Amino acid sequence: MSVSTPGVAVAATPATPATTGSTVGTGGGFRPEIEGLRAVAVVLVAVYHVWFGRVSGGVDVFLLLTGFLITGSLVRALERDGRIGFVAFWSRLARRLTPAALTVLAATLVATFLWLPSARWASVLAEVRAAALYHENWALATASVDYLARDAAPSPIQHFWSLSIQGQFYVVWPVLLALTALVATRARLALRTALLTVTVTVFAVSLAYSVWITGTNQAWAYFDSGARAWELALGAILALAVTRIRLPSAVRVPMGWAGLAVLIGCGALLPVATLFPGYVALVPTGAAVLVILAGTTGSPFGADRLLTWRPLMRLGSLSYAFYLWHWPILICYLHLTDRILATPTGGALVLALSLALAWATSRAVEDGVQWLTRAPSRATPVWSLGVAAAFLVPVLVASAAWSGQLARDQRIRAERAGEPESYPGALVLADEGAVRPVGELPVLPAPADAKTDLSSHHDAGCHVNLASTELVVCDRGPADAEYTLAMVGASRTAHWYPAVAAVAREHGWRLVSFTKSGCQFSTDVPMRDGDVFTECQEWDELAMEEVERLRPDAVFTSSTRATPAGENVPDGFVERWTRLEELGIDVVGLRDLPRRDYRGAECVESRLIQECTSPATYSQAVTDPALDADLPDNVRLFDLTAYVCPEGACDAIVGNVLVFWDHSHMTATYARTLVPMMEEGLLETTGG
Repeated sequence: MSVSTPGVAVAATPATPATTGSTVGTGGGFRPEIEGLRAVAVVLVAVYHVWFGRVSGGVDVFLLLTGFLITGSLVRALERDGRIGFVAFWSRLARRLTPAALTVLAATLVATFLWLPSARWASVLAEVRAAALYHENWALATASVDYLARDAAPSPIQHFWSLSIQGQFYVVWPVLLALTALVATRARLALRTALLTVTVTVFAVSLAYSVWITGTNQAWAYFDSGARAWELALGAILALAVTRIRLPSAVRVPMGWAGLAVLIGCGALLPVATLFPGYVALVPTGAAVLVILAGTTGSPFGADRLLTWRPLMRLGSLSYAFYLWHWPILICYLHLTDRILATPTGGALVLALSLALAWATSRAVEDGVQWLTRAPSRATPVWSLGVAAAFLVPVLVASAAWSGQLARDQRIRAERAGEPESYPGALVLADEGAVRPVGELPVLPAPADAKTDLSSHHDAGCHVNLASTELVVCDRGPADAEYTLAMVGASRTAHWYPAVAAVAREHGWRLVSFTKSGCQFSTDVPMRDGDVFTECQEWDELAMEEVERLRPDAVFTSSTRATPAGENVPDGFVERWTRLEELGIDVVGLRDLPRRDYRGAECVESRLIQECTSPATYSQAVTDPALDADLPDNVRLFDLTAYVCPEGACDAIVGNVLVFWDHSHMTATYARTLVPMMEEGLLETTGG
């Protein structure tokens, strides 16, 4: 299909799984087997998501097809007209892609309100806006290096990451090709040679970057546009070169089947989620290249006989809408059934509902938009952009208004938290008569606010994320204070900050804090996801250098490490404390709190409160292992577990206050109710 404007005709067949026709090379002929390839890719994506909880490599095929089809369209426009009609190109893409996508986003907003816990509303709303504006991949990349967000339940929007990368490609790629064509014209170079040179360069640079960033920070790389650009560039190279490739049928028949077999087996044989998008992603993209090169063989034994099967081609035409619907439906199903993976029957229902909604979206939305703009007077960029805006603006306005209401409600609830007679939290464990029955008042922080119920230590940027190596030092209290306490460690040290800071203020201490997600104050080699956590190593060295420079009276840190695998005092902790002893610095070691086997905020909202509990022994030892360890003389220990998990039971709510917002981090509201207990422990361990 082409977009017609005065003097410009640009084909626009995006391959998100979104189009009904496929073109190749300069000829622009229909490629029915590509429609079938889309169907195979989207089925792999959905099936692996639904029943196996993993990724398949199908999305990589979509990225390659996007580069292949869009480049073919743009090159034909350049060869025919000598230019690219940017406004026509972009407006047509907006008209074709945004109505279905924004329909799904709007439906997801409704489903979020009806079925997902309010603890997830704020993050879903932010992701809806990111997806609508095509930067969801960067939102997810940021979350991937945020330790406090890594264990969050999956978002019903996160599959928009690949569409965001494609949207960014649609903006950048035409400009790059047009500039290349301009240089080629002025330098009197062959157009395709110049374009191929630039495309190969993009491919090589992006692949090299992808291999590097995947090896150093795979979680970020997975969503990084730069690390994915080579997949689109590979499709572009194929579009520029495919017309020059002539292969006999005897070669193309086995080539097509080989590509199809490798693509289908990729997700089963490779840990895609942890290895991509580095060089391993050449497997599914290379498989797709083989299928495209095989083309339509004309042989009764070719893979194209399967790929051009009419039902498969019909599914290919619905693949965009099917991809959009399958993920939010799956996430809602998993939440409502409290499952990690779908059952065979449940998964079949998810796929069937996704297919039905895809068909309805195709008929009602996509065909409706096509009908609305079919008149010559409406087949203009202004009409196309107007249609896109008609779908975009309501979603942005609704999500922004909802976010604003959540923020106002949060401020009101924050004011209530200052009522100790109603929200005593840990104080109820010290004074039995301090609280009304839990059921009489709403819990604070409310589940919707819990994820953002962090201390001023986090708000000021003193706690850095997984990817950062920067040491951000926050210094509070009088510079000439008689006593200086340094708080150093990971996020489960940082969550004590509200209580420690309150004690420091009361006694005129100087409190210096610097913490990092997932990074213990230790000499042990830190590991994350099976690899050396180099960012932690660098940060730990800087932290120790800062302690040596600062020479505080004491360092406040975790004395044990409690995980479901058990609780212990790591050797690296003791080595650090020994070095501090040599420097004349005391150690105030607070026992690590038990983790939960449930997410605090979501459990409180989704289940009976009585079910939101786990034993302290889920991750803690029966007795504090630090008490029996051979520790340096400068170490002073204390333990506040009894005020968080009274009598060994880690309940979600204590004294009307939510204790943990996830399964391992305390809310700042609850930490503030621990001030008297923290004061007693600190005064005892520091000698007053």
